[in-house]
Amino acid sequence: MQLNPAQLSAHLNKGLKSLYTLHGDEPLLIQEALDAIRTAARAQGFTERTSHTVSGAHFDWSEVLAACGSLSLFADKQIVELRIPSGKPGKEGSTAMQQLVDQSRGNDATLTLVILPRLDKATKASAWFVALEGGITLEVSPVERAALPQWIAQRLAAQGQRVTAGEEGTRSLQFFADRVEGNLLAAHQEIQKLALLHPAGELGFEQIESAVLNVARYDVFKLSEAVLAGQLTRVQRMLDGLQAEGEAEVLVHYTLSEDIRALKRVKDAINRGSPLPMALREQRIWGNKERLFERVLPRLSDTMLAKLLRSAHQVDGVVKGIKSPDWPGDPWQALHQLALLMSRQCMPKPQ
Repeated sequence: MQLNPAQLSAHLNKGLKSLYTLHGDEPLLIQEALDAIRTAARAQGFTERTSHTVSGAHFDWSEVLAACGSLSLFADKQIVELRIPSGKPGKEGSTAMQQLVDQSRGNDATLTLVILPRLDKATKASAWFVALEGGITLEVSPVERAALPQWIAQRLAAQGQRVTAGEEGTRSLQFFADRVEGNLLAAHQEIQKLALLHPAGELGFEQIESAVLNVARYDVFKLSEAVLAGQLTRVQRMLDGLQAEGEAEVLVHYTLSEDIRALKRVKDAINRGSPLPMALREQRIWGNKERLFERVLPRLSDTMLAKLLRSAHQVDGVVKGIKSPDWPGDPWQALHQLALLMSRQCMPKPQ
């Protein structure tokens, strides 16, 4: 049974199940979900806890199965936690995981928690993961940038604080989100810091500005989405952040140029008569990027795509140390110019 993390509290109030699987790449939200389950378990008499981490091909699965099937002399109920950092238990582990699910059925004395990273589509279709779905599964997704201000507001409200109403409050939340984007654990810490610095009640922009550190972290995949969404200011901020974090220029260029090539391939397929959804599937464009391509492609002419492709080729040379008369000699300045050129073409039309 799949459960939304927002439903976890209400679910736990109704009683515990014997098997929970949590998967995702957001450490703060995974930890909070685990803490909620453990707290509910302790209240119901689960006094002992053991933890196992799958590492390497020679992991002893019999130890986990034995732990799930027996109790110590000192506890009537136990929690057994199994972490698989790679998300791949292997052939032996796949069999063991299915046995573990069988052992959990009707076992009120053992609470089994399986913790996994973010899983791809093929892994979710594997026999061992399908078996785990016989228990409770929670997919913990990152908080996207667009949802981050609301997430911050909810966290502030939970500790009795709120931003000023109106435009100032909106600006405060956007400023906060810009400072902590991509680093939810640090965002949580900055919110807690505000509770220490200021009493419950209203927070003005200056109070937030002076307290919240710039702890944002960026990755090239989010940069790609920001470029395709035409978010000029965010693109510049992300490029500055990536440069400060020491990201390789060649990786940033590859991400931008691969998007241009993909746009060109899909456009060419449409020109040959393929419907847009089919062209996107053929180029393996999924998820958020699929929606961005659908919005952007009708506005990109063949001439503009050819220009972007030439620009990407020229910046490739700059990144590799070959000067181009039309581009800055500094690789990061050239990447800024290429990203902004793309972003301007992808900006939403004014209403």
